Amino acid sequence: MTTEPMPDAADAADTETPVNDELESLRAELERLRAHSLVERADLDNQRKRMERDVRNACRFANKQLLSELLPVMDGMEAALATADAADPLRDGVVLTLRELNRVAANNGLVEVAPVAGDAFDPERHQAMSIVDVPGVAPGTVAQTFQKGYLLNEQLLRPAMVAVARQD
Repeated sequence: MTTEPMPDAADAADTETPVNDELESLRAELERLRAHSLVERADLDNQRKRMERDVRNACRFANKQLLSELLPVMDGMEAALATADAADPLRDGVVLTLRELNRVAANNGLVEVAPVAGDAFDPERHQAMSIVDVPGVAPGTVAQTFQKGYLLNEQLLRPAMVAVARQD
């Protein structure tokens, strides 16, 4: 029977130190990879949300160009109605056409901004074309509307063009 010499405590400590160092190194690498994985997952989630928002906005504002180009047509029809003789047989057709055009525009998210005299001037929705002295109209309010404005899905498409009462 051969007897093998027993390793002493100093030799055992020497062999365990590299193993402990390697174990700690592997644990640190694992933690680093977990943190990196969480960052990558968060980035992917943010990108997915951003793409969903972009698609949603693209759908909401896909008709922006078309509706923007139809606004002068609507303005022209309203001007024609304002000057047309009530007995003119074409007037009823223009009224019906404009009503249908307004219905289609409203169904697509278009909302009219038509301030009346005395309404508060809103620089977010109104464009001041002039400042006028108007008796009986409070200073800083709309005195006259030259052209209606429009919102498309709560975003300004065209501001209302107005005259504002002079402030003293």
